[in-house]
Amino acid sequence: MNQTSLSPAEVKVVWQQACAQLELELSRAVYNTWITSNPLTAVTFSQPNQADCVISCPTAFHASNLKKNLSDQLGSTLSNIIGKQAQVSFKVGTPVTSQPQSAAALDQQPARPFSSVSPRVEDLFSESTLQMTALDRAAVAARQAGLRPDFSFENFAVSTTNEMAHAAATAVSQKPGIAYNPLFLYGGVGVGKTHLMHAIGNNILHNHPDNTLIYCTGEEFTNQIVSAIQTKRAIKFKEKYRSTQVLLIDDIQFIAGKNAVQEEFFHTFNALTQQARQIVLTSDRPPQEIHLLEDRLRSRFEAGLMIDIQQPTFELRTAILLIKAKASQLPLSMDMAQLIASKVDSARKIEGVIKLIRSAVEFQRRQLDAELIEDVLKTEANHRPTQLKVTPQDVLRAVANHYHVKQTALKGKRRVKSLVTARHVAMYLFKEELQLSLVEIGRWFSNRDHTTALHAVRKIEREILRDTQIQRDVSALRMSLTAVSR
Repeated sequence: MNQTSLSPAEVKVVWQQACAQLELELSRAVYNTWITSNPLTAVTFSQPNQADCVISCPTAFHASNLKKNLSDQLGSTLSNIIGKQAQVSFKVGTPVTSQPQSAAALDQQPARPFSSVSPRVEDLFSESTLQMTALDRAAVAARQAGLRPDFSFENFAVSTTNEMAHAAATAVSQKPGIAYNPLFLYGGVGVGKTHLMHAIGNNILHNHPDNTLIYCTGEEFTNQIVSAIQTKRAIKFKEKYRSTQVLLIDDIQFIAGKNAVQEEFFHTFNALTQQARQIVLTSDRPPQEIHLLEDRLRSRFEAGLMIDIQQPTFELRTAILLIKAKASQLPLSMDMAQLIASKVDSARKIEGVIKLIRSAVEFQRRQLDAELIEDVLKTEANHRPTQLKVTPQDVLRAVANHYHVKQTALKGKRRVKSLVTARHVAMYLFKEELQLSLVEIGRWFSNRDHTTALHAVRKIEREILRDTQIQRDVSALRMSLTAVSR
């Protein structure tokens, strides 16, 4: 029987998770006044893909202001947590004082009366507070666009192999639509194309938090077009893409050979460039080498600035290691960084090595020394061929065993929290370890839509950055899959 509502305990967990996210996105004044005093009290499922969420407010004033100013953000946050489209309503009732002020410190922050230096309640939705801050709004916009906050210009290591790409990306982020349009970055795996694309998006939103920005992969763009045609929403799709101020598409080569997709992208490209809207594209090869790419698209790509990003040098790999180690709070010495750089040839592999080191230090309580580095490098070397040997059945079996669930339940549609987490991790591993498309992933899980797979993958990508349990789970599963592949 399908679940028709969440239990009070489940509702409380959902609200705690929502508070944890909202606390990062809102200014302290807005969060403390409008979130902690207005708890989520009910979640029901009147339709298969919809969650009706009721937030209790102590006064009609609270309800009115929340609906006007934070309804969309609450809906987006709850949708990500519940896994269904959240429809939020506000009910005036008895305020609940026992709800969390902070998901991380429920008992550490006593109720505080407003002092003479605190903002007045009537000012909490004013220009200076409700607009949060430019930084708040930029962070929210970046998260909603799917941009990684750790991919910034500040932590991008520059050398002769990528300095031109870095300079062009910086210029585009400072003057979108004016300097280099389109910007076309190409190169092999792990050279920094995606990092620069995310950095451009993050910087544009930092400087112009109210700008509209779309980031997606070529595969996601393709799937969205197909879905729009099938559901008779092509007009909305066109309006969305042709009205955005910034369009970032990773791996644009994916649209080659797909006539309907190339046709739509051609018109989208023209509409945006005619309005001086910024377009940034990445590819694994230059336009002239993309087989089955239409000539009219090729000529437009080549009319912009095309930059080839070379594989990172030894010195650059060392610098990347030190930057990523610092971001992960790992005291990596120069000798250790150089040892790793001598064995690992791309930024993407470097990121994987850093994750393995962090996992060993935090969860296995190992000392960060040369012996650990050697062990991690052996693991990384053994892991390289697993993408060819590990099968979807291997991933399903490993995830089912790790989370103590049945494979049939893992692939099914029940939405028990333990199953949902396991299912999301499995989808993430299908994408990362097997490189399956989102459509293929959906087929393995009861023919789910590709958007469901995309949501799962992005959710785990976010959780890995902040949830130690998810980090531990994914690390352990990767280790087990390495063993399977031998």
